[in-house]
Amino acid sequence: MSWLESLILGLVQGLTEFLPVSSSAHLRLTAAFAGWKDPGAAFTAITQIGTEAAVLIYFRKDIANIVSAWFRSLFDKEMRQDHNAKMGWLVIVGSIPIGVLGVTLKDQIEGPFRDLRITATMLIVVGVIIGVADRLAARDETGGRHRAAMQRKTLENLNTKDGLVYGLCQAMALIPGVSRSGATISGGLFLGYQREAAARYSFLLAVPAVLASGVFELKDAAESGHVSWGPTLLATVIAFASGYAVIAWFMKFISSKSFMPFVWYRIALGVAIIALVTAGVLSPHAAESAG
Repeated sequence: MSWLESLILGLVQGLTEFLPVSSSAHLRLTAAFAGWKDPGAAFTAITQIGTEAAVLIYFRKDIANIVSAWFRSLFDKEMRQDHNAKMGWLVIVGSIPIGVLGVTLKDQIEGPFRDLRITATMLIVVGVIIGVADRLAARDETGGRHRAAMQRKTLENLNTKDGLVYGLCQAMALIPGVSRSGATISGGLFLGYQREAAARYSFLLAVPAVLASGVFELKDAAESGHVSWGPTLLATVIAFASGYAVIAWFMKFISSKSFMPFVWYRIALGVAIIALVTAGVLSPHAAESAG
C-alpha cells in the first residue's frame, strides 16, 4: 500500500464510519474505482481503532461515568440501580452478538461478503430500512392531522431486550454495505428511541466491539507480517482526526434533520454499482488485498 492510498483510505474511513452509509463499503469501492488492491478486512479493523479513539474522546464524560458506575456496582448493590451502571451492562449485552458472529463468520467476512454485488444489495436494502425508520420517527415527533405527537424513549428507558436487539443490528454490519451506525440507529428508531438517544447508544456500543476487532487484527497482522505498518498507521491517524469532526457534526445534524439524504445516496450508489458490475466495468470480486 502506498502513502497516497493510505491517506485517501484513512480519510474515507473517518468520513464514513459514523454516517449511515457503510465505511467498509466505501473503502472497498474507493479501492475498486481507483484500481487499487482491496485494502482488506484487516486494514478496515485496524483503522477503525482510530475512529473509535475519536468516540472515546468525544464521549469521554459519558464513558468515564459508565465505567466508574459499572465497577462500583460490582461491589455496591445500591449502585446497580444507577443508570450509568446499567448502561455498562447493556453495552456488554449488546456486544455479545457481534463478538460471536465475528469469530464464527471470520472467513466469510474476509472473503465472500466482500463481493460488490452483496455490498450493493445491502446499500439498497438497508437504505430502504433506514428510510422507513426515519419516517416512523418523524411521524411520532411531529404528529399529524388526526394524531398528537408521541414522546419517544430516551436512554433512561433502555433495557436488556432492547440492548440485545441493538446488538443484533450491529452484528449485521459485519457485511459490507450494511453500516454499523445505520443498522443500530434505525434499530433504535424502530424500538421507539429518540434520534439522539439511538445514535449515542450506537456509538457507545461500537467501542468494545471495534476495539476488540482491531486488537485481534493487529495480533494477526503482526504475526503474518503482511501489513504495511507505516501507511496503515498514517491511515489510522487520519481516520481519527476526520472521524472526530464527523461525530461532532453528525450529533448536531440528527437532532433536527432527516436521514433521507443518506437513504437516497445509498440507493443511488447501490444501483450504480450493480449497473457497473453488470456492464463489466467493475469486477464484483476483490483484487488481492493490499499489504
